[in-house]
Amino acid sequence: MELGLAGKVAIITGGSDGIGRAAALSMAKEGAKVAICARTASKLEEAVADIRALSKNADVMAIPTDVRDEAQVKRMVDEVVKRWGRVDVLVNNAGTSAAKKFEDLTDEVFGEDFQLKVYGAMYCIRAVLPHLKKAKGGSIINVTTPGGKASGPASNPTSMARAAGISMTKSLSKEFAAENIRVNTVCIGLIKSGQHRTRWEARHKQDPSFTLDKHWAELGKTVPLGRVGESEEAGDVIAFLASDRAAYVTGTAVNIDGGVSPVV
Repeated sequence: MELGLAGKVAIITGGSDGIGRAAALSMAKEGAKVAICARTASKLEEAVADIRALSKNADVMAIPTDVRDEAQVKRMVDEVVKRWGRVDVLVNNAGTSAAKKFEDLTDEVFGEDFQLKVYGAMYCIRAVLPHLKKAKGGSIINVTTPGGKASGPASNPTSMARAAGISMTKSLSKEFAAENIRVNTVCIGLIKSGQHRTRWEARHKQDPSFTLDKHWAELGKTVPLGRVGESEEAGDVIAFLASDRAAYVTGTAVNIDGGVSPVV
């Protein structure tokens, strides 16, 4: 299916690994020009090389950026516009999982999580909005989790930050609709990513017989579909929501979780 992304310019935060990298690859394969951002320059360059190799040498650039710093976000967007002249798509994907019992949470833990996931997304939206308006429309996709809809015990600060992201998505979808700017969120469940591999590595170090396949199989037992999702499966949905094929889709939250979420 032709998605109509050819020539469009996309910015993807948290783009050096996992879902962000997969979304960048999906869009690059469709002919989009893609800027990926993260804090570690070396990982970004590796991701750019892989995306180019897998997408017939697509136009991809890496911009080391800490989205918690609004000045860095502004510089990143300026660099994208300087190179390609426009912005059409923003994917707010930067974030990590953080979950503790409430009594173990400090103000610092809450503050750091919200600074990354909520303020980081807000800074990026604020920076690209004038360019989306100039382009006469565009797409913003906020990556959140099903826990932002139906929070479980000991799931903060992530579930609270993700609920804020879902709320922001709905509010901004109505606010920006007159400018033909669509805002959606994808609520990501268990997906193969660097975070989960890091947890496996720690366990594998203690028990060398515990293979990565066993790790995925064990995690998959909690999923109705019986497996952990591939990052490409999330990346393709994000690419669709960014595309002209989803031109009438805004203000929605799509679960990509194999059926785990108790709510739609």
